[in-house]
Amino acid sequence: MTSAEKPVRVRFAPSPTGELHIGGARTAIYNWAFARANNSTFILRIEDTDPERSTEENKQIILRAMKWLGLDWDEGPEVGGDFGPYLQTERFDTYAAALEVLKERDMVYPCFCTKEELDAKRAAAEATEGGYSGYDRTCRSLSPEEAQVRIDAGEPHVWRLKVPLDHGPVEFDDAVYGPMSFPIDVMDDMILVRSDGTPTYNFAVVCDDANMGITHVIRGDDHLSNTPRQVLIYEALGYDVPEFAHLSMILGPDGRKLSKRRNATSVEQYKEMGYLPDTLINFLALLGWSLDGETTIIDRDTLTKNFSLDRITKKDAILDEEKLDWMNGIYIQNMGASAWVDAVAPFLIEAGLCTAEDIEQNRAWFEKLYPLVAERMKRLTEAPEKLAFIFDGPNVTLDEKSVQKNLLKEGCRADEVLREVREILADESIPWECDPLQDKVRELTEKLDLKAKLVFQPVRVAVTGSQVSPPLFESIELMDRDDVLARIDYTLAEVFGA
Repeated sequence: MTSAEKPVRVRFAPSPTGELHIGGARTAIYNWAFARANNSTFILRIEDTDPERSTEENKQIILRAMKWLGLDWDEGPEVGGDFGPYLQTERFDTYAAALEVLKERDMVYPCFCTKEELDAKRAAAEATEGGYSGYDRTCRSLSPEEAQVRIDAGEPHVWRLKVPLDHGPVEFDDAVYGPMSFPIDVMDDMILVRSDGTPTYNFAVVCDDANMGITHVIRGDDHLSNTPRQVLIYEALGYDVPEFAHLSMILGPDGRKLSKRRNATSVEQYKEMGYLPDTLINFLALLGWSLDGETTIIDRDTLTKNFSLDRITKKDAILDEEKLDWMNGIYIQNMGASAWVDAVAPFLIEAGLCTAEDIEQNRAWFEKLYPLVAERMKRLTEAPEKLAFIFDGPNVTLDEKSVQKNLLKEGCRADEVLREVREILADESIPWECDPLQDKVRELTEKLDLKAKLVFQPVRVAVTGSQVSPPLFESIELMDRDDVLARIDYTLAEVFGA
């Protein structure tokens, strides 16, 4: 049975060496969406064989990023499954068993060449016209008896794949790049197991994918050069070769490779910058894949129902930050008050505007903040700045430019306006609600023979501190009456000495 005839099983296999890169996140999204589109299995496997960088803390960073994105896995850490364990460091017995199979098939041989010897051979080869073309197979000609004697004597050695010399080109059909062919003479006898007994990446990943029944390997095209080597290992072990789909690179807005110095590169950074997980799923999915070439806002259900490998492009994707901000604004507008409060709470708390207990005890009030800013935000990080004035009690910080333009400009009569408005806002017979208050203040335009702007802008500055703010009377409704009056009194005293 070929991989195309088997139930789809795909995997995302990050190395826990730091935060989850957005390129890795896109790979995870494509695997997850492909599994969901085929009603099949998405596996999370942790490739933690780098002893210095693969820490438990880094593993948890990866898991947190996956959970925040909402990429639920069917098998893997914290979930389990029939094909575990799902950490490479717990699978060394499977690599040892695979090596024994290759020994029985006479598809590997021990190599005793030292690093110094190999370096010298490389230097000599690079000095010639043909250049270096890989290991020269010195130890391949050793008799099994001689090799065993040297192994028994404790001589350090690695195990190399015995590439069939009569193999012909290594060929496979890539779902993105199409038919691929690599000459066999560029395939040297690669190391499968190091002298300390640990497997190399190519050997471990083939063993894991084969033992876990992976049918489709969807990954970045930086692995494309590994694929012919892995095909040879599949063949040597007698395993079915999965279907491959290699994804193009994500480039920065400047067309260069993403760099930590120039770009945000990890999921955690985008979370801290105030982007929503739904936005990031949508945005990253479109960096190399499209629904129909036109639709931009694609929710999870649409993505997982329609995702297919044949709509992935091999053209490098450009990370358009302006588009990401626009898209995040759309998702904020559509998310609803309750979800918005949950998402924005950490930013409000970090800014010192409230506590988690405040939100819990006054949930309905916090949800009323949402319509004030929903259409004016592109990132959640903007909420504290836009809403800070509401949390300042009787205090107001007056913006000098706003004062000069709206309170002190010749002929604006702002002091008169503020006294009249104060009288209206102090009248407890008027409901403390947006529409009744706003209607009463609007009547002043006729009474004072002033344009609406000359009535409302002084009030905005006195109450919010700035000429730019969320809707004024919708905001006032959420504030305490005495606090609003105190701000007007302060402004009259501070600006007009009254």
